Amino acid sequence: MSSTLLEVTRASHEEIERLERLIVKDMQNEPASSKDRLFQSHRVRDMIDTITTTTEKLIDIYEDKDSARKDEIAALGGQTATGTNVFSAFYDRLKEIREYHRKHPAARVVDANEEYEELLKEEPRIEFRGEEAFGRYLDLHELYNEYINSKFGEPIEYSAYLDVFSEPHKIPRKSKLTRQYREYLENLLEYLIYFFGRTEPLQDLDRIFSKLSTDFEERWSNGMVEGWENDNGENGNVPTQLAVIDLDYYSTVEELMEVGPEMLKEALGALGLKTGGTVQQRSERLFLTKHTPVEQLDRKHFAKGSHRPEQNGAPVAPKEADNSKEIALLEAKLRKMCELLHETIVRTKENVEKKQALTYEEMEAEREELETKLFFCEEVQADTESDDDEQQIYNPLKLPMGWDGKPIPYWLYKLHGLGQEFKCEICGNHSYWGRRAFERHFKEWRHQHGMRCLGIPNTKNFNEITSIKEAKILWERIQERQGLNKWRPDLEEEYEDKEGNIYNKKTYTDLQRQGLI
Repeated sequence: MSSTLLEVTRASHEEIERLERLIVKDMQNEPASSKDRLFQSHRVRDMIDTITTTTEKLIDIYEDKDSARKDEIAALGGQTATGTNVFSAFYDRLKEIREYHRKHPAARVVDANEEYEELLKEEPRIEFRGEEAFGRYLDLHELYNEYINSKFGEPIEYSAYLDVFSEPHKIPRKSKLTRQYREYLENLLEYLIYFFGRTEPLQDLDRIFSKLSTDFEERWSNGMVEGWENDNGENGNVPTQLAVIDLDYYSTVEELMEVGPEMLKEALGALGLKTGGTVQQRSERLFLTKHTPVEQLDRKHFAKGSHRPEQNGAPVAPKEADNSKEIALLEAKLRKMCELLHETIVRTKENVEKKQALTYEEMEAEREELETKLFFCEEVQADTESDDDEQQIYNPLKLPMGWDGKPIPYWLYKLHGLGQEFKCEICGNHSYWGRRAFERHFKEWRHQHGMRCLGIPNTKNFNEITSIKEAKILWERIQERQGLNKWRPDLEEEYEDKEGNIYNKKTYTDLQRQGLI
């Protein structure tokens, strides 16, 4: 009976109104657990998508590009090619209704409310990895392996990577202009967007990114993008002038050779010149740029695929500038996603630290417990406390929880001295309970990271030292003691001139630069 266009329009409006009421009814119910809350969000998201699709169909009907709606309204009014006949149209429609009920005598009115009410009991299927624990934690192990095996990364622990991956502005700019870094950024951003879409389906990421792109364009034009600030040039352009090597201090090719092959290669690469050859060939090629502008050099000196800075007096827009802007935009989106997922990142880090303190048997027991909870559709929790008041554990002494979610025995608490608190200033005033945990933390990532921030190697000499001041004083004493027996090449390495005079390296270099040797 809903074959006519007007009936389809009416049914579509009815469907939209029913779905809107269902959304309101569903949102009024407070979920009992995080899993129920996730199911509720996905149900609402599906209903919103259905409303959007139905609304788009209604817009097409009202636009009436093929004039079908106009013709149907005219037919209802009895307008035909011969004239207007209202009664003829009425009896034709009555005949059609009677014919339908004759063919379907057992047809009954179906209550659509019952069908729509079933939507509120639906549990959408959401795919999560085992490490993600139904949306509670991130699973960045693949991206972590990609990071530590890359040229721009560093060999750190997974728990430390959870602090580092959200700070791309700390990576050197020259390392960002590589295909490897860009692919890493794209993979990381793709995973975070996919995870966010599963855990927060009601958020409009397109709208968030649209606003972010607008702000980014304004900050990029003003050179205020974090990690891509202006540096004697346009925002995002790596300075290609000789900031590494100042040729004004060198009068001959031989003096320039003392800089070393790596520095010469870096300076030549920044100018787009060939970086191969011996040290002397590199020095000669770079020394040409002291008195000759780069754009006037012979083309044979440039690397394959590179372009001169200017052609016919007009500057050529380098591909590096566009590439830099795209990478900077990816970093801005990454920081925004990390801001939206801040609580999840903190939970993930706490879960990783917790697993580091568990044995293999305890980890297996916890995994089986989580699988059991998922099987019976119970709430998945990382900690041992329950959200329900009825399931609160009686713990008046506030003993630490064991892996089974229950307080440990009091005798075990006293045996390990877990009532003693040790604070470590190097770890950011983090508290460690018990002597065993305190002694073990000197080899863990938090203390190692703090020592790296201080620029001090984490050796056995610094065990039991928790004060930043004491660590610095001890490091200065060690350096002074090592400095007495350390070989100093500037003062102890000897050079001989043509006349047989012996100088140390520093004196010989100074005299050579002055032209006295």
